[in-house]
Amino acid sequence: MSTVLVVDDDAAIRTVVAQALRRAGHDVTVADSLAQLERALAVSVPDVLITDVILPDGDGIEHVRSVAARFPLLPIIVLSAQNTLTTAVRAAEVGVYEYLPKPFDLDVLTRAVAGALARGGMVSEDALHDADRALPLIGRSAAMQDVYRIIARVVSNDLTVLISGESGTGKELVARAIHDLGPRCAAPFVAINMAAIPRELIEADLFGHERGAFTGAATRNAGRFEQASGGTLFLDEIGDMPMEAQTRLLRVLQSGEFTSVGGARTIRVDVRIVAATNRDLSAQVANGQFREDLFYRLNVVPIALPALRERRQDIALLARHFLDHAAVQGLPRRQLATDAITVLGAHHWPGNVRELENLMRRIAVLARDEVIGADAIRTMIGTHAGPEETVDVEIGQAVRAMIDRIARENPASLDDGTLYERVIGEVERPLIEAMLARHGQNQLRAARALGINRNTLRKRLDTLGIDIDNGADAQRARETERR
Repeated sequence: MSTVLVVDDDAAIRTVVAQALRRAGHDVTVADSLAQLERALAVSVPDVLITDVILPDGDGIEHVRSVAARFPLLPIIVLSAQNTLTTAVRAAEVGVYEYLPKPFDLDVLTRAVAGALARGGMVSEDALHDADRALPLIGRSAAMQDVYRIIARVVSNDLTVLISGESGTGKELVARAIHDLGPRCAAPFVAINMAAIPRELIEADLFGHERGAFTGAATRNAGRFEQASGGTLFLDEIGDMPMEAQTRLLRVLQSGEFTSVGGARTIRVDVRIVAATNRDLSAQVANGQFREDLFYRLNVVPIALPALRERRQDIALLARHFLDHAAVQGLPRRQLATDAITVLGAHHWPGNVRELENLMRRIAVLARDEVIGADAIRTMIGTHAGPEETVDVEIGQAVRAMIDRIARENPASLDDGTLYERVIGEVERPLIEAMLARHGQNQLRAARALGINRNTLRKRLDTLGIDIDNGADAQRARETERR
């Protein structure tokens, strides 16, 4: 029977964890302090150690460093209510097998213990630098804890990372955290946005060019790969990279060598690659828009960032952080009332964390009161964030999702000449139905609201197959005319 030592100063946690592990067939010993931990280790070394971070007589993680040095094969699982990236990174730094934020699922903990016993522990090198520094990622939701755990595991190695997520979720912040917390932190972090560079200039931007390589190339320029030598190259919006550049990038990732545009000399660089996209690359691979071999070369360690609406419990924390940051930059200091937090939590946030940050900066500048209430938030979202902007973002996302779906289901239909009509039809139907519903199925009023005449609306209803009660509609139209 395997032995597990559980260290936590909360008696309730000790009890439920011990009961769950005993039901799973383990022999469990408990302790409530570092002193008791040491006394237990003096008697016998367990097969697995589970410890809290904050204990009454010291820092659990720092003590784990000492334990790991003395018992390098002992798998250690750290529990913590301090659910921050700093905690996850510190846990990885001292070589723990697993880090679980509180509250945790007992099934997850039980599986972690089983995994630790099966694999005999995973002791990593002490390769991080100043893990207590201020970090850019904020959030204590379960979704962000998953992100933190992956970051903590990859910072000390050179595995290629592919970050996916909607625009505004913080993909570059994750890339910078991976760089800043790793052994390459003293070398350059170089970012390039594939969507912002003309197709014909991408290769020259990535790999550099020689003097006279093309019109306007008056001098030799080092590309982003050379600029990032020894450090990290962040390839943002990798899904927008043209196919010819994808082929060359694949060769560089395979060999670490390339030639500049117009050059003959082989250049070798040592860089870590972190890529990011807001597209479905697997769908692009299926459509022939992205190289399958490059996708697998990039997707070594995937990190999926949640949308802000998927981590609503982080909204208040983020909002207060952005207001504090604005105050540090010299803007007026603001505080959020409880009802304001409620309004923020109910918003859809199509622009994700970036939208929230911009809103907090507007509030810092434009709000009249120091304490911001619900009405002020509604006004700011309605007037400055803009319902039109929100609708535009949501429609844009819907159109892109629709095209991706069509591409997955029938790629050939993207080139059969019907795509424009299909997309317009998808948008037109809910628009007309919404106006009819808003005006009680009155075609005359709906047509006026849409800015078209009633006959045109009738034709579109027939074309789209939208049925309404024409008799009732005629009666309502006559009543409208009389008024």
